[in-house]
Amino acid sequence: MFKSLTSTLALTIGLSVGLSASLPASANDDSHSISAQLEQRVIDWRRDLHQHPELSNREFRTSALVAEHLRELGMEVQTEIAHTGVVGFLRGGKPGPTIALRADMDALPVTERTDVPFASTAVGEYRGNEVGVMHACGHDLHVAMLMGAAEYLAGIQENLEGNIMFIFQPAEEGAPGDEEGGAELMLEEGLFAEHTPDAVLGIHVWSAGNTGQIGYRRGPLMASSDRFEIRVQGQQTHGSRPWGGVDPIVAAGQIITNSQSIVSRQIDITKAPAVLSFGIVEGGVRNNIIPDEVYLEGTIRNFDMDNRQQIFEKLTHTAEHTAQSSGATAEVTIHEGYPVTSNDAALVDRLMPTTLRVAGEDNVHENALVTGAEDFSFFANEVPGMFVFLGITPPDQDAASAPSNHSPYFYADEDALKVGVELFINWVVDYPQQ
Repeated sequence: MFKSLTSTLALTIGLSVGLSASLPASANDDSHSISAQLEQRVIDWRRDLHQHPELSNREFRTSALVAEHLRELGMEVQTEIAHTGVVGFLRGGKPGPTIALRADMDALPVTERTDVPFASTAVGEYRGNEVGVMHACGHDLHVAMLMGAAEYLAGIQENLEGNIMFIFQPAEEGAPGDEEGGAELMLEEGLFAEHTPDAVLGIHVWSAGNTGQIGYRRGPLMASSDRFEIRVQGQQTHGSRPWGGVDPIVAAGQIITNSQSIVSRQIDITKAPAVLSFGIVEGGVRNNIIPDEVYLEGTIRNFDMDNRQQIFEKLTHTAEHTAQSSGATAEVTIHEGYPVTSNDAALVDRLMPTTLRVAGEDNVHENALVTGAEDFSFFANEVPGMFVFLGITPPDQDAASAPSNHSPYFYADEDALKVGVELFINWVVDYPQQ
């Protein structure tokens, strides 16, 4: 999750003052509750997965474990979709809708710094370098929760109205290098072709919330994430004679400055917030040589798909014409990443009674916008989707200051697993009747 997530995300959850930080009680008598034995199995799966993390498109052990579990439950199982993805299909005993539940499986190139007894010591290759590998975003919890929900729901298969797709997705953190992967590739390979779900549901664990707290939002929740490159071409000359060439460094500086007016002056930000940031500026090899070229790279985040396209167009226009005014040229390349993750308002409202009942009313709140990105967005662009955050910071700790997702110190209170499993189960059971 959360492509290019920063530690500041802990401040965005927007927890209301006075929200209960205590762990919610188990689902009440009107809900389906998992047994202590199944809860322990979910914890065991999570710890095993945490000790054996795998990078994007390399989730071979994880996908094998998942596929074996789903087959043991008697499901129709498809493997190797989008390289390592696994999909289980459970046919309920009664007619009804098809609901898709999604968990992502990949880990991050992060060296773990926690002191849990099941901490990862795994290593992998990332961009040609040997790196530590860690489930620093909680995808191990996602997989374990969905495996637990699959086991419970398979056990009540005959009483289920409709069908369930269990989607175990690879490469949410982004496919390496020039590879394809993730939700977009799963859809391209026909994930929803044979069985088009009526809704898709996802949960992401969230260090900025205390254990069991649920953050939801109608409409846009997480930003789109796009990367841009700008190559500013000038003409090399000696630094003592700048008039003998064209200075791409000056032109690049003007492009950086002028681009800041795109969001602040050219986009209707009353529709939705947006961010345009430069992260890489490269050019030159010596103090007294003006180089031929400067390379710029950055990110665009926003919450409105129309604004997104306008930002692309205005950035290109600004860069090209700013460079031209200095006698240089600018080549702009925009790599479209994840779209806006937007929740279907009707679906959120439809399942709200279930969410409140399972998690407890004091633990459910409207989430602030999050500038991180999620490729669950591709699924939610195909069918109505709902994506929520599940708090995993222990109740006696300040969630706002907890190590964020993607931190080497990321820690999850496993008591939250039960809440996540029971949300999946009860959403599926209640959906046809709401």
